[in-house]
Amino acid sequence: MNNYSVGISGVGSYVPEKVITNFDLSKLVDTSDEWIIERTGIKERRVVEKHIATSDIATLAAKNALKDGNIAPEEIDLIIVATVTPDNAFPSTACIVQKNLGATKAAAFDINVGCSGFIYGLATGANFIKTGVYKKVLVIGGEVLSKIINWEDRNTCVLFGDGAGACILERCEDGFGILSFELGADGANGQALIQPAGGSRLPASYETVKNNLHTIKMDGKEVFKFAVRVMEKASINALIKANLSMEDLDFLIPHQANIRIIDAAAKRLKLGKDKVYVNLNKYGNMSSASIPVSLDEALEEKRINKGDIVLLVAFGAGLTWGSVVMKWNKEGR
Repeated sequence: MNNYSVGISGVGSYVPEKVITNFDLSKLVDTSDEWIIERTGIKERRVVEKHIATSDIATLAAKNALKDGNIAPEEIDLIIVATVTPDNAFPSTACIVQKNLGATKAAAFDINVGCSGFIYGLATGANFIKTGVYKKVLVIGGEVLSKIINWEDRNTCVLFGDGAGACILERCEDGFGILSFELGADGANGQALIQPAGGSRLPASYETVKNNLHTIKMDGKEVFKFAVRVMEKASINALIKANLSMEDLDFLIPHQANIRIIDAAAKRLKLGKDKVYVNLNKYGNMSSASIPVSLDEALEEKRINKGDIVLLVAFGAGLTWGSVVMKWNKEGR
């Protein structure tokens, strides 16, 4: 059995140009800039135009990652798209991206793990390479959550934004790249974060549309408690698997859902703010896109260098969680 080291050779992202500020939202629902910032840390979010779908922005992020890694689309062996807002129930959004890129040799599939999706995608793609099945895997987290938000529900409409991020996985020098990962799920509490209608349980009908059952429903308190707990657990477990301690960690990129969750996790992990990446003030919660967009921006800001120990950690619908520990394998930009 082969056991290759796997690293990230290209990273790219894309966020829509259209900005919706907290002030804009205060005209739609009973809320205010101060209320949103105090409870979430979010100041604004990006939203796609009506004719744009997830595959459109996922393709743009993928093209940026291919350019960053100096890789041609026909070199890609597999495309994994993590999303809860696919273009269609089928075909997969990954197949649409494959067509858009001209990645004619690539297999393609979607995964639906909510905000944990990109981490699950990294773990899945890395194992295809580690075992020698594939050489280059494109992993994308892409969401147009604005299409499934109830803009009259102030508990959810203030939280989410649209965006896409992508990375290329391939073999790297021994001792670098992905050192460990931790994945988990708690299906017993899945109802805490759900889009109730549109599947086989509640197919689309006049009643489901009238009752806004095709939009995000969330028990904020339950998700908050879950998130703080599992962010710490998933982080520590992944570090233990990599034979590392918190003192070895150079940089943390957490899922960008709520500044209070990030601050609580950083405190529990005894990390200073200089070691924790935050951009949710600009973008809100972009679900599976939040971590790859953050990774791309952190690299652009030269906050990650070759040899750094980097931890990515997320939680999401399912309920699910995931973390990855890497020894960064690329020279800085």
